[in-house]
Amino acid sequence: MALRAAAKAKPADEPIESTPERASQRTRTEARYRLQVDRQTKRSFDTMEAAEAAGAAIKRLHPIIQVSIYDAIDCVNTLIGSDGKLVVVPPKAD
Repeated sequence: MALRAAAKAKPADEPIESTPERASQRTRTEARYRLQVDRQTKRSFDTMEAAEAAGAAIKRLHPIIQVSIYDAIDCVNTLIGSDGKLVVVPPKAD
């Protein structure tokens, strides 16, 4: 006759199941520099150089779209030209 495996009991203070944290689509952690394609944010970066490199690669592959980098702290939007270099846009005069 075969022996039956005994069920293991869990301690009372240990939870039976751990619930994972809820992922929300509304709250994303954004870094300072945001890469925007046709004024839609696609990705964020911690450094300007990383955002510029990614934006230049996109602009070289698709020259017709508008690619820009938005600085969330200084509230400055910088365009990327068709050659992949930053374009200085003068501020609007009020």
